[in-house]
Amino acid sequence: MRNLNMATPAEVRRAGWEALREKLGPASALRFMLDYERGEGNYTELRRGLFKGRTVQSIVADMKQEGLDK
Repeated sequence: MRNLNMATPAEVRRAGWEALREKLGPASALRFMLDYERGEGNYTELRRGLFKGRTVQSIVADMKQEGLDK
């Protein structure tokens, strides 16, 4: 990654996510982000739509494939 002083907004967000994930682990980093940026809408309904028909095992397998399990 480039020097963050010269990074794009996307690069800064990625570096921030990686730092959170390294320090807190993926689950706690996600909890932090959800608490930090509450956003709008109904997360329960969104989650039901996003994960409809999926098992925890298939979601974890996808995370591993994308390298998000570290």
